[in-house]
Amino acid sequence: MDERAKKAMKNQYKNSKQTGGVYRICCTQTGEVWIRASADLQSAKNRFAFHRSTNLCPEAAMASAWKQYGIDAFIIEILEEIEKKETQTPHEFSEDIATLLELWNEKQNNGGRIVGTK
Repeated sequence: MDERAKKAMKNQYKNSKQTGGVYRICCTQTGEVWIRASADLQSAKNRFAFHRSTNLCPEAAMASAWKQYGIDAFIIEILEEIEKKETQTPHEFSEDIATLLELWNEKQNNGGRIVGTK
């Protein structure tokens, strides 16, 4: 890759919008739900896809269901997305995401089955 292409890719990365938010991983066989948050939702989706492609359970909390029902029983769903504002610091953006996670946990605890949250 030539220097011009590298510079263009670097500028594209710097100018891209950062999208974070709250997502859940569901076991369709049991109804178990794990609510999570990330400052980079695309990376969270990519990690989940990697875990599925390698049949490696994403975390210990879901290991027994993963082993019993297999990878096809698990799906990822984006619950809410937010974009990082140009004026926000990374810390402020993380705080906003943590608040969103808290709100979704409350919402799910009032009407859904929650197995684990982070």
